Amino acid sequence: MGRTLQNTMVNLGLQNACDEATYQLGLDMEELQEIEEDAGLGNGGLGAPACFLDSMATLGLAAYGYGIRYEFGIFNQKISGGWQVEEADDWLRYGNPWEKARPEYMIPVHFYGHVDHGPDGTKWIDTQVVLALPYDTPVPGYRNNTVNTMRLWSARAPNEFNLKDFNVGGYIQAVLDRNLAENISRVLYPNDNFFEGKELRLKQEYFVVAATLQDIIRRFKSSKFGSRDPVRTSFDAFPDKVAIQLNDTHPSLAIPELMRVLVDTEKLDWDKAWEITVKTCAYTNHTVLPEALERWPIHLLETLLPRHLEIIYEINQRFLDKVYAMFPGDHDRLRRMSLVEEGSIKRINMAHLCIVGSHAVNGVARIHSDILKKTVFKDFYEFEPHKFQNKTNGITPRRWLVLCNPGLAEVIAERIGEEYISDLDHLKKLLAFVNDEGFIRDVAKVKQENKLKFSAYLEKEYKVKINPNSLFDVQVKRIHEYKRQLLNCLHVITLYNRIKREPNQHFVPRTIMIGGKAAPGYHMAKMIIKLITAIGDIVNNDPVIGDRLKMIFLENYRVSLAEKVIPAADLSEQISTAGTEASGTGNMKFMLNGALTIGTMDGANVEMAEEAGEDNFFIFGMRVEDVEEMDKKGYCAKDYYDRIPELKQVIDQLSSGYFSPKQPQLFKDIVNMLMNHDRFKVFADYEAYIKCQEDVSALYKNTKEWTKKVIINIATSGKFSSDRTIAQYAREIWGVEPTHHKIPAPDDPRE
Repeated sequence: MGRTLQNTMVNLGLQNACDEATYQLGLDMEELQEIEEDAGLGNGGLGAPACFLDSMATLGLAAYGYGIRYEFGIFNQKISGGWQVEEADDWLRYGNPWEKARPEYMIPVHFYGHVDHGPDGTKWIDTQVVLALPYDTPVPGYRNNTVNTMRLWSARAPNEFNLKDFNVGGYIQAVLDRNLAENISRVLYPNDNFFEGKELRLKQEYFVVAATLQDIIRRFKSSKFGSRDPVRTSFDAFPDKVAIQLNDTHPSLAIPELMRVLVDTEKLDWDKAWEITVKTCAYTNHTVLPEALERWPIHLLETLLPRHLEIIYEINQRFLDKVYAMFPGDHDRLRRMSLVEEGSIKRINMAHLCIVGSHAVNGVARIHSDILKKTVFKDFYEFEPHKFQNKTNGITPRRWLVLCNPGLAEVIAERIGEEYISDLDHLKKLLAFVNDEGFIRDVAKVKQENKLKFSAYLEKEYKVKINPNSLFDVQVKRIHEYKRQLLNCLHVITLYNRIKREPNQHFVPRTIMIGGKAAPGYHMAKMIIKLITAIGDIVNNDPVIGDRLKMIFLENYRVSLAEKVIPAADLSEQISTAGTEASGTGNMKFMLNGALTIGTMDGANVEMAEEAGEDNFFIFGMRVEDVEEMDKKGYCAKDYYDRIPELKQVIDQLSSGYFSPKQPQLFKDIVNMLMNHDRFKVFADYEAYIKCQEDVSALYKNTKEWTKKVIINIATSGKFSSDRTIAQYAREIWGVEPTHHKIPAPDDPRE
């Protein structure tokens, strides 16, 4: 979620008043804002749920965001001797003024125990209880007097926890053991695009699901036509009143949990309960990488959630019967589509559970949604094609333009008014100003001011002298092989070698910045960070290079740092292997803030290039079809190494320890991976990437032509507002209509 203070001021229209008031008190608002800790309660892309909550409130939708109130969010990253070191993110240390505990809505969540099938139905008994305590954070819409709620659950041990077993002597230990229950909401698992099948993680997933569903059902039962009487006993209207959007498979247990409540507690028959469940739930897929898909071992579910495992088996049996009826004799199809995966360890495929238990399944960019239908979920698409949809991601223009880039927001407002802030399609009007000398000058001037400000920040933090006239080339995102920070590194070394070879040639100066966290257990990602810092050590201290080339690793990349770096960027690096990045949202933030993109045809890049026009985009490299073709015939890295002298030079430098003189063998793992088992085909795109980067440099020399392309990019970024994304979810999945109606303020006279 990042920080809340400035976002709240922007959405309430109070920023100027607050700036003035603090100034009168002799305080500096910017200094005040820097004191707030980021709420870093998730992985990967920064703030997609935050954008969605902002848009849902702005579009007047009565929507709640549910999650876990982690005591420790994503770790703080320190760089020590060029290596990532993780530090606990104690973000609640000084309290959190934005949240309100709601103990009156505390909810019990059950674990372990066993299932009893008796004459009066099925009971899950002898369970261990953990309490879920809700904390509410207000989510204000943009100047429409609407405030929604983000409700985060914190785990609490009940008072009798572990004490009933001890009437002698074990009292102290029993009280200390309450931590076991409260550990559930202690810390965020810091993996992005990687599944780790740990029991504590499964507990977290069930904890948030069970608490949330009880909360939803309580609210459903107690609200009938606006009255508060506890009157609703029939669940027939449940799917008309409730929509549950499963954000990835992490809350997939919502499907068997809703079935358990409806069948075991509310005594509905299976078919009715299943109809309600499917109509209520919808599933958003976030990745096609096999190592990221959740596949929970059956032995874990059996112990922790025995009733849910029974329900999943029943769902699977009934589902496979239907598939068999449509494809009689196709046993291989049954095996592929089963929720239960056979193997040395039997597992439940949670994505399959989500598809079967939802009425809508969507990817997060057009190309991603197409890949789901063509490959990963092909069998399911053939069976139920009506379920599959696309909802291309978006970002909120409030945080990602008005808040982080007030200079640009103002220059735009001077030309087309302020309406674009809540309807980003209005940016199209800027196309009329592409050749307007004054506007070109204003846009270039704002970028230069942002670069000067960020240069000062970098010099303060990193003690590196930055050339503010250099091209700011930025790649910020989680460190992952598929995102190919290594391809970026190869380019930097190539540039370095070219300057060393011809020191008197004219080179367009560049400052390359790479930032992002590596999952603590991901060895290769940590090596990549070490490589980036090692290249920086050599390049930044070479007198022949001077200020023509600098490389900086941006430490502890998070929302509040993104808000500083994105407005200052000239070039946005979106260079994943085609077919691996589901969408990306950083790409959209850069586009809206006046950076040009160098990227592969992957994720939302495809649609961004379509909106802006390919002439205004730096596209390079293999398309999805080329990657598939190469997979068929086999990728041989050595062919490229042998054929491309500049590439060979770079790899030989890495092998020989040129960038690690004290440890010549340091980067042998990276070289070995690139040469022998690179799933993401870095060398295959090297030549095209280097060539494309030459085009970037050539255009950058012509400030006016560069800025024209920037203006076209900004003007055509309207599609990538999360308001558009959420309006599509609302109309096409949830069955509700967004509204721009502004409700009266509390102090307005009402009719």
